[in-house]
Amino acid sequence: MDDVTKFPRPMVTVDIVIFSMHDHELKVLLIKRDIQPYKGGWALPGGFVHIDEDLEVAAKRELLEETGVKDVYLEQLYTFGDPKRDSRGRVITIAYFALIKSEGQRLDPKTDVSEANWFSAYQPPKLAFDHSKILEYALKRLQWKLEYTTVAFQFLQDKFTLTELQKIYETILHKKFDKRNFRKKIFALDIVEDTGDILEGMAHRPAKLYKCNKKIGELVEIL
Repeated sequence: MDDVTKFPRPMVTVDIVIFSMHDHELKVLLIKRDIQPYKGGWALPGGFVHIDEDLEVAAKRELLEETGVKDVYLEQLYTFGDPKRDSRGRVITIAYFALIKSEGQRLDPKTDVSEANWFSAYQPPKLAFDHSKILEYALKRLQWKLEYTTVAFQFLQDKFTLTELQKIYETILHKKFDKRNFRKKIFALDIVEDTGDILEGMAHRPAKLYKCNKKIGELVEIL
């Protein structure tokens, strides 16, 4: 049996990509680092995994410590292991991502962070380490999920208009959809149902409110 102590031990971190919709724009949650390297620079929330800590537990702990965000469902995204990705040594990072509603989320950064804020996911500031690469990968994953799953509904309230749903697809996929064809497709898939309620306070004809009748993230070929 090999003596495992003779092998170098790389360090392991977790990084978390949190997406949300703000004012009809896809946003990503970033933190301003208060420690070196890249002190004063923007980065994804994350940090080192403790020796006795589960990866997802570490991700949720770092997210809470650095942003104040908690109680979110995290999905493992990818592992990034370029030997030169971190100037401090051989660091392998496991990236996670999540989609959350912006309402009710109070940012409260504490550990090793001076600020946490939302930025355009497609036009973020310059990011530390290889976090631009991680964000780019997460965006591609999100776009794929919108085409083949019901994940878009994660951004919506329990009751929503079809215009709000269409706007999410257009914003994230960077394309326009014909209103009539989009609704025809959604109804044909039987993934929404009329709640019987309407959106009040509108100058023109009140819009019907719908709800998703599938499990969020369920596989459905939408586009």
